[in-house]
Amino acid sequence: MTESLAALATEQSDPRYSRIDTLSTLEIARLMNAADAAVPAAVARAVPAIAAAIDGIAARVAAGGRLLYVGAGTSGRLAVLDASECPPTFGTDPETVQGVIAGGEAALTRSVEGAEDDAEAGEAVIAAKRVGPADSVVGISASGRAPYVVAAVREARRRGALTVGLACNAGTPLAAAAAHAVEVIVGPEVVTGSTRLKAGTAQKLVLNMISTITMVRCGRTYGNHMIEVSASNAKLADRAARIVADITGTGQAAARRALAAAGHDVKTAVVMIRHGLDPDAARALLADRGGWLGTALGRDGDA
Repeated sequence: MTESLAALATEQSDPRYSRIDTLSTLEIARLMNAADAAVPAAVARAVPAIAAAIDGIAARVAAGGRLLYVGAGTSGRLAVLDASECPPTFGTDPETVQGVIAGGEAALTRSVEGAEDDAEAGEAVIAAKRVGPADSVVGISASGRAPYVVAAVREARRRGALTVGLACNAGTPLAAAAAHAVEVIVGPEVVTGSTRLKAGTAQKLVLNMISTITMVRCGRTYGNHMIEVSASNAKLADRAARIVADITGTGQAAARRALAAAGHDVKTAVVMIRHGLDPDAARALLADRGGWLGTALGRDGDA
């Protein structure tokens, strides 16, 4: 096991960084910035695989299925982060996109020793969440070998779920366990083996794509506007008003009045203004169009 881990690209020592402890802060920062600049190119090479996985995920989420991210350590924290942003951004139920980290909530703020090595716990969490064919499970592991993650993905696939393995090495057990392998090869880290760096950045970029494009495919945006935004604070309430104003071409005052009448629902407010309807009639029209704003507004090409 130790020998196989030592052979991983993410565990190699890059001679370019072998003397960083003797460099100035500015020099180290420039080295790190240059290293980070290579990450988007690595993600770009995996885009076809990412897109194929998203198509499968989006179809299941649109049909009422769940998206579960499963990871350990940094990968698990990124999983929980991305999942937690979906309700305020896209108005999803918290159960729709979930982040699962080895070791549970305690592992979000401190390391839980041995959690990533517990394959039985990985299987158990999938069973406890009653994962089935309607669901999608994305396993995230920089090494592609974390037993907790691999076991979770394997169990999810056995239960008929769509499975994705996101790793930063090639030919990993996680890729073999999943129906969709997404391997973003970022190479050695500035600090050898510290996969919270380039590998973590790459994983976040991919998770951004998965959650965002899935929600776009499910009609939770209109153009690039987050029409399901939850106006839960002053900033988001202001954003909601600007979205309504931008889509309808009306002024801020009219947008805010429509939002207030619509119970702060952006889509309802937009339909009210564009079609001159009261809130109930606007909601009825949206319901008749399957909740798709573009269709309710008569835009070509919408579902």
